[in-house]
Amino acid sequence: MFITGASGMLGTHLAYNLLKKGESVTALKRSSTDLSSMKSIFAYYEKGDNSLFEKIEWIDGDILDFYILDDIISKHKQVYHTAAFVSFHKQDHSKIRDINIHGTENIVAACIKHKSRLVYSSSIAALGRSDGGGATTEKNYRDSTFKSSVYSESKFLAEQEVWRGIAEGLDAVMVNPSVIIGPGDWNKSSAQLFKTVANGLKFYTNGSNGYIDVRDIAEVMYRLMNSDITAERFILSAENVTYKRLFETIAKELKVAPPTILANKILSEISWRVLGMWSALSGNSPLVTKETAKSANSHYDYSSQKVIDSLNYKFISFNQSVKHAAELYLNM
Repeated sequence: MFITGASGMLGTHLAYNLLKKGESVTALKRSSTDLSSMKSIFAYYEKGDNSLFEKIEWIDGDILDFYILDDIISKHKQVYHTAAFVSFHKQDHSKIRDINIHGTENIVAACIKHKSRLVYSSSIAALGRSDGGGATTEKNYRDSTFKSSVYSESKFLAEQEVWRGIAEGLDAVMVNPSVIIGPGDWNKSSAQLFKTVANGLKFYTNGSNGYIDVRDIAEVMYRLMNSDITAERFILSAENVTYKRLFETIAKELKVAPPTILANKILSEISWRVLGMWSALSGNSPLVTKETAKSANSHYDYSSQKVIDSLNYKFISFNQSVKHAAELYLNM
């Protein structure tokens, strides 16, 4: 099995899941990649035993280097593509497009060439929105009027690369996870939610979103890879939850005080502007951006009925997901 993005939260759990099932794992990383978070998660799951982590065959390279990918994929008939750059900061726009779109284009081209099966982890950010306020499903495609973040656009265009590959004979299936709950690098992506709450978050917003346990994504990707399903995509979202409930649940598991101040749209608008100016002066990335402020006050609702029916799958509950991630946050 070949995995891109193995050092990330999803890639870590996918690699662990595959190794526990007795599969071999080859993974791509940059020479500068920090593997400490991944090692800590493996060590926690394996009660300090490092032997499973040592079974990973690492190859130094870059997802933008087609020739390295071509050589690796020529030796693997099953490819899991989880590598992505997640950011909502303006200075990262070029990097987001390069990694998410062109990196996927390279993976697709190599998989077509070597007739390798691909399971690609996209995002709910790549979807359109349901008309009439109902739950978003796989049938909700974006159109040219859809306004979104650069990250969202990059995941949509990356999906188009996979669909193009499918039209050219690629054997592939895609998953669209909602916000991922799980242990990882606590300074990055959705794992940062736990550190933020632990440090004394004071504000919450009126928005809501879908959430999914990282272990569920890893298992669903494995089952899809070993199924006869192809040319399909699946939303993966266990439960739709308000941000107030999200932060209260995390705070409860971390045994800290939950946020109590409602940050309405006006306060959120002021926050991203002030933090943006401070960022320009300090050189640091702002904690709140225009895009994240808008998202935090929006309501998103997703349906995973398609994957539930296709795989007869039952998701881990939201409360159990938070409890599991919080336990690792406190003990890793």
